[in-house]
Amino acid sequence: MNKVATRISQVSLTIIVTWFILNRVGIDLATLKALEPADWKPNFFILTLSCVLLLVGYFFSAALWGKIVHDLGGPTLPALTSVRLFMVANLGRYVPGKVWQILGLTYLAKKEGVSGSVAIGAAILGQLTSLLAASLIGISTLWYLADWRQLKLASLIAGIIILVTLTSIITIPSIFRRIIILWTRLTRTEFPDNLKRQNNISIRWLALYIINWCIYTTAFWLLYLSFGEWRTFIEIGPAFAAACVIGYLAIFAPAGAGIREGFLVVLLQHAMSAEIALVLAVVSRLWTTAIEMILATICGAKYIQFKKTV
Repeated sequence: MNKVATRISQVSLTIIVTWFILNRVGIDLATLKALEPADWKPNFFILTLSCVLLLVGYFFSAALWGKIVHDLGGPTLPALTSVRLFMVANLGRYVPGKVWQILGLTYLAKKEGVSGSVAIGAAILGQLTSLLAASLIGISTLWYLADWRQLKLASLIAGIIILVTLTSIITIPSIFRRIIILWTRLTRTEFPDNLKRQNNISIRWLALYIINWCIYTTAFWLLYLSFGEWRTFIEIGPAFAAACVIGYLAIFAPAGAGIREGFLVVLLQHAMSAEIALVLAVVSRLWTTAIEMILATICGAKYIQFKKTV
């Protein structure tokens, strides 16, 4: 009963927060009824291109996680193995709590011979570095928030200060080494040899995750363009990265559902009407979820088949 009550409260909170956000930007039931889905007919070629680029982004994320596993002293995982493990574990995002994706990735990695400390360390460090990269790309959206006209410069400066602090923790070798040393002491493991020989590994991680999020945001921009609208990448793309970060931080919402879409509407108001932004936000959720589910299903089936043959 406690689990049922918890799930009900999480769903209720997600609905309340989402509705509050949409209500703040002037979207009500009358607005939703006025929307005409038939008017949204995407250009098939551009839509397909956005889907392909989104797939590339997922493959890139999986490969980066595999690289972090190796850099932390784990084995070199084949690219296809990294993709299979990453995409199957990625379904854990749809369970409230945000820890299930990390725990799932850790569990599957251990099945491939990765030690528990390396597996969970790679999952956590990869997730944090990815969120930081998305934040660095999405920070520019603060400047466009019309409701913050009096505070937007202060908000932008505060955001930059926070991100610079977090970036320093990741990229300054002496600070990063202390974090890894603390982790090895807690897990009673040896300090990874790769980190002894190279001081700039964490900088490379961040740079690669920034490229990863450039792929994701470009895919989202192409999704937007496929519906015949036109705005520049800088006006549209970073909003997706920022909304994803906010959705992730909403730990009560599975995969940030509702929260991500609500904030995406807010962040896109400078470029389009709230109604169009809402349709785009909903379409983007269907777009990412469909690709994730299809890829995870294929990877899961291949993974089970592979295990049966071993």
